[in-house]
Amino acid sequence: MSDAERTFTSVEICAGAGGQAVGLHNAGFRHSALIEVDAHAVATLKKNVNNNDEWAGCRVLDRDLTQFSWTELGLQEGELDLLAGGVPCPPFSAAGKQLGQDDERDLFPVMLDLVDDLQPRAVMIENVRGLLEPSQKFHHYREHVIKPRLRAAGYEICMWKVLEAGDYGVPQLRPRAILVAMRPKYAKYWHWPDASPLPQVTVAEALADSMRARFGSTSKGKAAFKRWYEKAQTGIAPTLVGGSKKHGGADLGPSRAKAAWRKLGVDAMGVANEPGDMKDPERDLYGRDKQGNVIGPKLTVSQAAIIQGFPEGWEFTGRKTAAYRQVGNAFPPPVAQAVGERILAALKAGIMEPSRGPEFEHGRIFELPVSSAPLRPKAADRGDDLQRTGVG
Repeated sequence: MSDAERTFTSVEICAGAGGQAVGLHNAGFRHSALIEVDAHAVATLKKNVNNNDEWAGCRVLDRDLTQFSWTELGLQEGELDLLAGGVPCPPFSAAGKQLGQDDERDLFPVMLDLVDDLQPRAVMIENVRGLLEPSQKFHHYREHVIKPRLRAAGYEICMWKVLEAGDYGVPQLRPRAILVAMRPKYAKYWHWPDASPLPQVTVAEALADSMRARFGSTSKGKAAFKRWYEKAQTGIAPTLVGGSKKHGGADLGPSRAKAAWRKLGVDAMGVANEPGDMKDPERDLYGRDKQGNVIGPKLTVSQAAIIQGFPEGWEFTGRKTAAYRQVGNAFPPPVAQAVGERILAALKAGIMEPSRGPEFEHGRIFELPVSSAPLRPKAADRGDDLQRTGVG
């Protein structure tokens, strides 16, 4: 899709290394701004976005959101199509202290203030699954703070739902909680994206080419690759964990995740340098446990990015640990794309409502499917969704 065809705009806060941004870009949105405060992630965004014709008009803003004014975006109230963001998850993560709204890193209030100020047509917020657990203490915050604020601002909540990345072509178990809210005009055309009808992508399928290149063409390398492939073909990866600046070097997660990686033939005790930078390729390819048994290769940052669903060619800046953390903390682009495509379809359908006639709100008329039936699921389907997530 050319930039001239990208008539629906988005602004993203807490953009990180660009996982959600890539997905929404692929869905057809034209980014007006990506806002991020981490210096390494900002550098990554600039490296991939600046001077890239496909991202023309997108500004990367290095900003602390607690001190950010929406007027800096240069947008009029109601002009923006989509405000999106993956607000920091540690306040709601099962692995943290679960302080929720009492955590200084909670940026939901900032996001909701921006909704009030910008009045976008649609809102998309991504966070960890723990935020939706009905037994957790976040229920009050979710039901009596976040939702009422959105409703008071004039939005219909299309529901909060947990989506599993593995259902959308990502070779990883990565459940994420997604909230979508829209103006009523568009919300009636909304439905959640269907999971891919294809089998889940295994780690072996995702990394076959890069692993084959790393093991090389010698007889030893070919034999080692075959052994690795047979193990890695057995399933998809556990959730990548990026960690934080307060905790050690890069590895692939806690003990349970490391054990799962080992079954897939991957040494999760660290992250390897890229092939051209490896000081000891043998050690990175034939990692061993304390008893001397061969586990398998460590992943490189670029291979971790494949597991996260990033497209080939998206580059990460900073040293190895900083780069890996950006990958591990990212939102898988294919999931963002799937949700973004449904948001875009609902916006287009709302613009073209027969009762209002052809509208040129975005400078062109959009071709819609022949059927004029709303895209929103039946009540029974929504009830099933509510039952699965435990929330409305």
